[in-house]
Amino acid sequence: MAPTYDRPGEQAAGDPVRLLEIRDTPLSVDEIFRAVGDDAAGGTALFVGTVRNHDGGQDVGGLGYSCHPSARDEMRRVAEKVVADFPVRALAAVHRVGDLRVGDIAVVVAVSCPHRAEAFAACRKLIDDLKHEVPIWKHQRFSDGTEEWVGAC
Repeated sequence: MAPTYDRPGEQAAGDPVRLLEIRDTPLSVDEIFRAVGDDAAGGTALFVGTVRNHDGGQDVGGLGYSCHPSARDEMRRVAEKVVADFPVRALAAVHRVGDLRVGDIAVVVAVSCPHRAEAFAACRKLIDDLKHEVPIWKHQRFSDGTEEWVGAC
């Protein structure tokens, strides 16, 4: 379904995809929030994914993320689909790769739209599609010495 707009100018001029990166350095929630700032946005939704201390009943000691060389291009494709489906003013997504500890930020995504309901829906679609469609893999290491690879993201 194509988005509808209440007033002229609700769709961002230019490219609303403001920031898309995969980094091996710590992520900044403030940076991603600033990237989606837009005076015409009445709602901004932000999701922060962190490394938790457990999974499937096991204690997680740490994990590593790695990605396919096409991952950034796939992030762009997912972002452009969200922009096409929602009245996005601005969008940003950054994913971490490398070794992370419990509590570290693994991914931050944010979307600003004219209204809050649209921002929530677009942000959820963005993180869900990134998780399922972008070739980023998680290698979990458990406290008991076992480990596992988890599909995309």
